[in-house]
Amino acid sequence: MIIEQNEEITLSEENGRVFIAITNDGYNLKKFDELTRKHTRLKVSNFLALKKALEHKSHDPIEVGSWIESMELEISEDKMEALLTIFESQTYIQENLAEIHSNIQKVLQEQRIIYGHRPIDLLSVKSGKTYIVAKGLPPEKGENAKVTYLDQAEKKPVVKEDGNTDFFDMNFIVEIKEGSWLGEKMPPQKGEDGINIFGESVPAELGDDIQLKYDTKSAYEVEEDGKTVLRSKTNGIIGVVNGVLSVQRHLVIDGDVGLETGSLTFDGSIRVKGTVMAGYSVIASGDISIEGKEGVNAAELIKSTEGDVYIKGGIFGRGVTKVEAYKNIFIKHANECTLEAKEDIHIGFYTLGSIIAANQILVDEHKGKIIGGKTIAVNSITAAYSGNSLERKTELIVQGIDRKILKENAKEKAEEMIKLQEKISNLNVQISHFNQLKNAMTVQQIAVFEQTKQKYNHLQVEIKEIDAEIQRILRTLRQPKDYHIHITKEANAGTIIQIGYKSSVLSSPTKGKFKIENGELNV
Repeated sequence: MIIEQNEEITLSEENGRVFIAITNDGYNLKKFDELTRKHTRLKVSNFLALKKALEHKSHDPIEVGSWIESMELEISEDKMEALLTIFESQTYIQENLAEIHSNIQKVLQEQRIIYGHRPIDLLSVKSGKTYIVAKGLPPEKGENAKVTYLDQAEKKPVVKEDGNTDFFDMNFIVEIKEGSWLGEKMPPQKGEDGINIFGESVPAELGDDIQLKYDTKSAYEVEEDGKTVLRSKTNGIIGVVNGVLSVQRHLVIDGDVGLETGSLTFDGSIRVKGTVMAGYSVIASGDISIEGKEGVNAAELIKSTEGDVYIKGGIFGRGVTKVEAYKNIFIKHANECTLEAKEDIHIGFYTLGSIIAANQILVDEHKGKIIGGKTIAVNSITAAYSGNSLERKTELIVQGIDRKILKENAKEKAEEMIKLQEKISNLNVQISHFNQLKNAMTVQQIAVFEQTKQKYNHLQVEIKEIDAEIQRILRTLRQPKDYHIHITKEANAGTIIQIGYKSSVLSSPTKGKFKIENGELNV
């Protein structure tokens, strides 16, 4: 087939191969480039031969490339798209619209593409550009599984309509019974099937599954009405430990902690409906709730190693009572006692002559008073009044944090946890080995087996404690650097205001939000 013939060249095609014969010595590469733009189906692949032919003005046909098909159809791997490239020139396409359209339909038919045909505007088609001529209907993924858990008690004082805070009726502990509903999971749903360009069904994916997170020792799953329901294995209180829902052990004291009960130490949560008598202690791993209206009078120690402490009636400490919480303390008033919390301390009425330390200390901003003693926070202190008209010495201190040191602490603890995890992994291998020999072990081997399990359990507890401390440090680092002391009504003379290393003793009553501005304390 002759593609182009004139007084200068003859361009011919045979079995898809393209040959050039030069009949005029004036023919050059520039003219050949114009030829390729005219004949867009010409693909030059032998540049060396072409260059040689032009230099030597070869009159014999020399193969320089190939004559490609008028159009090319490509099908995507997922069979959802057909992509067409037309190699004819735009002039040729516009002069032969009916033929091109017919050829497109013929190619689709030959490839058995029957679904999702998409017309293309042949008047604006560009040679060598790819166009979508068929597109399948993609499947729609199903809805993801949905998980719902029983709400825990919201441990914060209730703010009334008049702005006052109610510290008397906090819903601090939610008790549950064996078999109680703790949560549920709706399974992932099947989506809508799709159709590919060959008319074949494309199965839809199920939605993503979500696992119920719970402690298997205290809860179990059961299928009910097409969903997975989580129920309690025992009586207790709902809690979350390291992100896992659990039913924690719960001890209820109907009266007082005193002569009849002795001091209490309990692995779980404790609810005391009365009070803690003078000289007695309550120590628990979970939350502690002391609900007697008269409060606590000269008790020795009230301590939660993993949770919160709530004392409905406040404290008359007589200089001996100490309250410690791994998380928060909620209390009506604090009189001559020591309060320490790693997170926040909420006080309803007043603190008098007490030592208080926490991340944030919040004494009711409408009427709450801090009189005497030392109040130390990492981030902020808020109260309505500080000191009194007799100019009693009242120390308010916000320390701030050294972020560099905290980051180093978190890094060190993370490295420590990795080492402990390696030890646990080794112990796990040992335990698996012992389990295989369980029925043939000697007395001595059984003793070693039990010791290994104890080490394993101890390390697990240690890892959880380190992880909790790392998370606490990270929460602290995420907090904004708004270190301040906010006295909303009156800070009396005798109040010591200290932010970081800057401090000032008030000589006259004032109020406001005290903080460091331009390197100085704004008192």
